[in-house]
Amino acid sequence: MSTAIYGSFPVPTRRNARSLALDTIRQKIITLELAPGAQLSENVLAGQLGLSRTPIRESLILLAEERLVFVVPQVGTVVAPILLSEVETAQFVREALELAALKESFTRVTPKDIAELNTIIDAQRIAESRGSLPNFFALDEEFHSALMGISGHGSAWRSVSQAKAHLDRARQLSLSFNHSVSLLISQHQQIVDSLAQGESEAAETALRTHLRKIYDDIATIRAESPQLFGETPEGSELSD
Repeated sequence: MSTAIYGSFPVPTRRNARSLALDTIRQKIITLELAPGAQLSENVLAGQLGLSRTPIRESLILLAEERLVFVVPQVGTVVAPILLSEVETAQFVREALELAALKESFTRVTPKDIAELNTIIDAQRIAESRGSLPNFFALDEEFHSALMGISGHGSAWRSVSQAKAHLDRARQLSLSFNHSVSLLISQHQQIVDSLAQGESEAAETALRTHLRKIYDDIATIRAESPQLFGETPEGSELSD
């Protein structure tokens, strides 16, 4: 197991200490700053966040429920591998909700909606030209949230986001390994163009193809770095 270099953490604000710890550690796991297999020290995390160990431990318990961390005997708490079963479940939820929303969007979409989506795509092209994968990832989230919002069910994006922690880790790896940003942008454009032209079947096919690309990426990455993935965590959950 490797020990992660945690980097800098934000200074606590008015937010609840546990919420701050949970949000910060979870985000660092999703962005792979805390990579699969990284050992986590409650003392180190508490010191870097300026908190006591209690909110850190409470946060790790919640992260264990998401199967993002687990305990290895004689080793301690480690970041879990990207669990393929969790990726598949998240992908199922995401695809079902996004496609359902897209179907309803054809009766609601306006020229303003199309313009806003194209503005996001333009920003994605700028992020690509600057080689900024974090910015592109954030803009990708913004694009899919905005696309779902056209249907009138934008709040459903929260359900998608909450379900896809392991999927997002795989997506982050995909961007780092395959550098497929240009293809993702062209797929976004195809979805928007089909939506603008009222071509529902083409738009749904384009969105489904876009969302399922992650499976091909995972297969490629697993061939190079199988240690990053797992079926189930080989450890135990944290307990109170």
